[in-house]
Amino acid sequence: MTDSIPSVSPPTVAVLGCGWLGLPLAQALVALGYRVHGSTTTPGQLLTLRDAGIRPFLLRLAPNLTATDADTLRAQLQGADVLVLNVPPTRGAGSPEAYPALLRPVAETAAQVGVRHVLLVSSTGVYADEPRLMREPDAQAAATAAAPLLQAEALFQGPAHTVVRLAGLMGPGRAPGRFLAGRAGVPHGEAPVNLIHLQDCISLLSRIIEQDLWGYTFNASAATHPTRRTFYTVAATRLGLQPPTFLEESAGGKQIDSTLIRELTGYQFRHEDVVAALEYC
Repeated sequence: MTDSIPSVSPPTVAVLGCGWLGLPLAQALVALGYRVHGSTTTPGQLLTLRDAGIRPFLLRLAPNLTATDADTLRAQLQGADVLVLNVPPTRGAGSPEAYPALLRPVAETAAQVGVRHVLLVSSTGVYADEPRLMREPDAQAAATAAAPLLQAEALFQGPAHTVVRLAGLMGPGRAPGRFLAGRAGVPHGEAPVNLIHLQDCISLLSRIIEQDLWGYTFNASAATHPTRRTFYTVAATRLGLQPPTFLEESAGGKQIDSTLIRELTGYQFRHEDVVAALEYC
């Protein structure tokens, strides 16, 4: 009689924020064999999550959670090995403290229920708009618009958690050509664009979980950085829209370096050329 080999249950990943990025990420994790808990703020999306093999939760975050939402958050995180926190700052939010205050209940609940790892989806908006290459250590806390992002990141930085600062997002349903189409007198025409395609976002976030890359802060951006003038002219033209016109000035801007995440994950971007990637938006 041979001893049976005990089966190992797949890890459970909670994806908080199953929207444009979070839903396809959750679907990719299901395909990789993970058990996935996913939250949405839209009741009509619950069936979509369930049909995708995702355990659905209806949850709306707030600095002071209602009793119902607090219970739902706890239920979603209960038993999760990894939390992917994908809740971007709300545009036009009130005080500068609004974003870290929004995420603080998540950090507290995750610690209480024993979530081992948090993968925070952050933004390259943490960097000053200066004409130079920006690596991960170059973000500095200051009394600027970026300070709330850095304060939010600080809630999840440590040896058990990882922060990924995504560049501007592009992909199906998010065509960059619409952003500036028809506008006149747009500044910073010679500044480099920093973008990443949805497909590369999903692959990188999945790899971090698969490879247990915890305790890091990463930049994630395609390697090509055409000027705003070049990129948005092509992007609008491809959609049949009026291209923007730019001011005649030579002011540059930041360029995001993503060497670290490439080296540690070994991932090769599928959409390095962001102009060519417009075909997949």
